[in-house]
Amino acid sequence: MPDGTADENLPVFTSTAEAVWATEQRGSGRAYIDALIAAGFDRASMQVTQDQSTVGNPAESLQFSVRWGEDECLVGQVGPSTGQVVTAVMPQLAEGRCLIGTTRPIDW
Repeated sequence: MPDGTADENLPVFTSTAEAVWATEQRGSGRAYIDALIAAGFDRASMQVTQDQSTVGNPAESLQFSVRWGEDECLVGQVGPSTGQVVTAVMPQLAEGRCLIGTTRPIDW
């Protein structure tokens, strides 16, 4: 719902992430971003963390987000550390960011 609130869009965000989590692509940040784009979310408003640790191991936790409006974010987290899809509506951080730390470019 492009004109809806973050809370109104959270069920679509969650179900999209759960659909990816149910596949063998569950550890791929790109898979979550691609699925969210296919569901109608704006690529330019997204962030995603790295799929691998600094030593090349699969990440224990992968986060992805969509900036919503002027002050909210849809945030998802998956990985072995969570064991399931966890999503929430969170306030935006400084400069319109949703995730803390370094994120990877969504340049595909």
